[in-house]
Amino acid sequence: MRNFSSDKLYNLQKNPNKIRNICILAHVDHGKTTLADSLVATNGIISAKMAGKLRYMDSRKDEQERGITMKSSSIALLHNLGEEDYMINLIDSPGHVDFSSEVSTAVRLCDGAIVIVDVVEGVCPQTKVALRQAWLENIRPVLVLNKIDRLIMEKQMSPLDAYVYLTQILEQVNAVMGEYFTMEVLGRSDVNKMENTEPNNEDSLYNWSTGLEDEDDSNLYFSPDHGNVVFASAIDGWGFGVEDFAKLYASKLGVSKTVLNKTLWGDYYLQSKTKRVMKGAMEKAKKPLFVQFVLENLWSVYNAIVVRRDKEKLTKIVESLNIKLTARDLRHTDGKVQLQAVCSQWMPLARTVLDMICKKLPSPCEMTEEKVEKLICSSTERFDNLPSETQKLKSAFLNCCGSEQSPLIVFISKMFPVERKHLPQNRPKQLTLEEINQRREQAKQRHIEKLNQDINGHPLSTMIPDANSSNLVAEKYTRENVDESPKEEHEEVFIAFARVFSGILKKGQEVYVLGPKHNPLVALERLRQGEEVDTRATVKDLKSGYYITKIVVNHLYMLMGRELESLEEVSAGNIVGIGGLDDHVLKTATLSTTVACPSFTELTLMVVPILRVAIEPVHPQDMATLTKGLRLLNQADACVQVIIQETGEHVLVTAGEVHLQRCLDDLKERYAKVEINVSEPIVPFRETVIEPPTVDMVNESIQDQGPSVKKTDAQDESTRNGVVTMWTANKQSMIKIRAAPLPAEITTLLETSSLLFKVLDKQFKVKSVSVQAVDEEYKVTNSLTELELSEKAKSNLTEKTLQAIEDLKKKLEVMFKEAGPEWDGAVDQMWSVGPRRCGANILLNRVSNYKRPPMWALIQTGNSPYLEYDSSFINGFQMATLAGPLCEEPMMGVCFIIEEWIILDKPLADVLTETQQPYGPFSGQIMSVVKEGCRRAFQVQPQRLMMAMYSCNIQANAEVLGKMYAVLGRRHGRVLHGDVVEGSATFNITAVLPVVESFSFAPEIRKQTSGLASPQLVFSHWEVLDIDPFWTPNTEEEYLHYGEKADSGNTARKYMEVVRRRKGLAVEEKTPLLHSSNRDSIILMRLGWTLLDSVKRLLDFCEYQRLHK
Repeated sequence: MRNFSSDKLYNLQKNPNKIRNICILAHVDHGKTTLADSLVATNGIISAKMAGKLRYMDSRKDEQERGITMKSSSIALLHNLGEEDYMINLIDSPGHVDFSSEVSTAVRLCDGAIVIVDVVEGVCPQTKVALRQAWLENIRPVLVLNKIDRLIMEKQMSPLDAYVYLTQILEQVNAVMGEYFTMEVLGRSDVNKMENTEPNNEDSLYNWSTGLEDEDDSNLYFSPDHGNVVFASAIDGWGFGVEDFAKLYASKLGVSKTVLNKTLWGDYYLQSKTKRVMKGAMEKAKKPLFVQFVLENLWSVYNAIVVRRDKEKLTKIVESLNIKLTARDLRHTDGKVQLQAVCSQWMPLARTVLDMICKKLPSPCEMTEEKVEKLICSSTERFDNLPSETQKLKSAFLNCCGSEQSPLIVFISKMFPVERKHLPQNRPKQLTLEEINQRREQAKQRHIEKLNQDINGHPLSTMIPDANSSNLVAEKYTRENVDESPKEEHEEVFIAFARVFSGILKKGQEVYVLGPKHNPLVALERLRQGEEVDTRATVKDLKSGYYITKIVVNHLYMLMGRELESLEEVSAGNIVGIGGLDDHVLKTATLSTTVACPSFTELTLMVVPILRVAIEPVHPQDMATLTKGLRLLNQADACVQVIIQETGEHVLVTAGEVHLQRCLDDLKERYAKVEINVSEPIVPFRETVIEPPTVDMVNESIQDQGPSVKKTDAQDESTRNGVVTMWTANKQSMIKIRAAPLPAEITTLLETSSLLFKVLDKQFKVKSVSVQAVDEEYKVTNSLTELELSEKAKSNLTEKTLQAIEDLKKKLEVMFKEAGPEWDGAVDQMWSVGPRRCGANILLNRVSNYKRPPMWALIQTGNSPYLEYDSSFINGFQMATLAGPLCEEPMMGVCFIIEEWIILDKPLADVLTETQQPYGPFSGQIMSVVKEGCRRAFQVQPQRLMMAMYSCNIQANAEVLGKMYAVLGRRHGRVLHGDVVEGSATFNITAVLPVVESFSFAPEIRKQTSGLASPQLVFSHWEVLDIDPFWTPNTEEEYLHYGEKADSGNTARKYMEVVRRRKGLAVEEKTPLLHSSNRDSIILMRLGWTLLDSVKRLLDFCEYQRLHK
């Protein structure tokens, strides 16, 4: 039970200055949930002795079984600092890489974060991800260096060695923060230089300063003397900051507390004679203050209680620290229990961390302008281009005002499921004594009436009561009462996980639900035109281009970990649960009382969902139930994707194996509750072309051999030197296309710049500009600011975005120039990129009679037929790159060069009407012929598959490295590098592993290494599988090495055929030819079987004749 009343929390909700919204971030198994248990125990919700064992914030069954957190959950805590009370909304988030989307939903609602680092494992990959998410969301972190007890018990370090080791860990964390800080400052300085550069002034000097010297980074780094670092052991229940020991030793040493705060951590020592704090402890071989007064005392406590188990020493420690132990703790035989009892009173972890939260982390009222603009305006657009009504809302964010006059602004980061019976309004209420007596009398009356009815319905002989008859009547009555009792509801309902940024959210209040694509400019214009929002419409009822619904808020909840508490209203600055939004919010949304409020920017997801499976019900009649369950699963998980393919197949896309297993369990047990069949994991591939290889499969030089390609219709008379000539069906247009592989650096740059291409596609719209001569040569300018963009398009983009586009263009120019003379002028010839206008394939325009502007500039329209069918040409290219010829997977790293495009003067399509055209509209013919031409040009070149690759980070002990390398080798993995963790026998190994070979990798490696190696898999990049899918042995060496069939070595063909079979495409399967000796043996065996069968039939016939004589 809580040790305070809920009224205190309700009152604190109205004072945002006393509220702290924080989340716990860390790598997996670094102690997040154990720390959360310690903090929860301070409010009396759980016992302090159960902290770290109960895992209170992990409410799911699979979370308890696996021992990892899978979802972020919030709880409201009360903390007293001095004479003031604070309300702390604590969110515990997962550390496993598969559930990093849950971290994103938590970080968006917070103002601060607790970053936990295991001092033995150090800064791990997910630690860096956590720090990056905190940096991107502009929230202030504090640091907890956890598991210091492992340095004492496992590593058996001396206090001085531990101090040096802790300084190194702290430097690693600060190095990550410094990297993010430097990247941001350099990005801002580039934008400022672009704004201030005067190209016409030849005498101006270039400013070589980076801007780092002018930036204030005093509050950026973690340092114990700043009060933002806590040293802790969450499992033993203790933690401290240097301020705690500064208070203790200030009076004993006669040194001021302020001086000790600054010198207790660092290269300082105490001069014993003068009792002065001096600098240069390491140089003079002196013990630093932190070692002498902190770590040595801590080491001595562990040594006395846990190692030597000295009862007398324990008694002295208890007396000197002025703490009390129960007789049971003093008699306990487990030293760990005694240690927890001592340290939890000497240096209580929860109090230290909560004090740091209240002192160092900001309240909702301290939100910065930069964070507000990031929340409501995309990084590619300018804030001052938003409508004036929207810009005025900025002050509402900054003031965090909870008054009636302030506009209501609420952001929903996710929807989480709760069983209907667990809602506060559906819980059984405690009855008063009067109600209990009243119900007892009513039950007696019903029992008497029921008994009379049963007696009146029987003959007189059966009316004589006896013990058996009365028992039968009572049993019958009880059974009927049980049958008539209402059945429990197990239906899942969704609660919105939200934060109020401005105004007051009340029950019965009517608010707008703004979808993620809501545009305030369009919505305000529609309101001016008299359009109104339909109050009965839900998300599925909205028409295309409409993203607003209207609701009445019916239920508000305070999130208390595993429980919910009803609220009547919630003020600005609070985290809240909102019920009744199931049909209005899919994943995220914004609630407001005005449509001028923009939708919040998209969450920053650190993991790309890449693992796919196809799902179908075991019984076809359950298909509708499965579809509903998939919709609920999609709503409940921020990272999951549900795709219905053209074939009607339902595909589930997840982040990894653990995430997939959790989704399947939820689907079977919570949402659909039907039996399902799950396909083998579907792994995406990419298709590409390469330069003709110079060596064969056995590394022999290829001489006078053409590329090994599939013999298709592509090698006909229309193909010359890799150039494919295509005609439309009505013979009115001819196109010559050639495919070429893009350099790897350019492919990578295009892939990482997809967001900029999306911005270009959105902003650079086709404008009708009258021109005198369309065929006039177009001159491309050298600066983005000189491009023929509309003023509106330029003003909508931020200077940072314009600079990024300009940098992208310059990088492409340099890379094309380095690639060779065949790529000269390629940047100015770029027609489009694909697929989806943001992919890693390029369409180049080298048509002599069509000088269109490049994709960096606006296209001019006129009377030219080429301009009329320009969009059809691009659409054909997009369709071709979306589904390649190998196995209908998207292309990557391919450049299609248009050498010639001819349209006859008077196409037949222009003369006839659409119904008279025998081959369909001419634009459709152009689209079709471009698509087919790109596919044929692709097939002419050496074709390859590209595999998705995981970056695999493994922590393993030295004795199991060989077994770990063996597992990686069997799965075609490749080790990049491995470093030993300083001061331990643990290695950090970084490797790459094909996604298609990664299934059950983690269980296998744990099994082979007896649990001493734990991998973390994150999608990294795409890599070419350098095997021709259509390769067959040609040389004597290849026949000798691979044999006549060569089916064992062609991995690419195996992957390709698996994908083609899954998609229902044709697969060429050859019946294997047997060796002559094997054929003879099989023929003889078949003849023998035939002979034996004939003899058996003859014997059966003879036996039949004998029996019937």
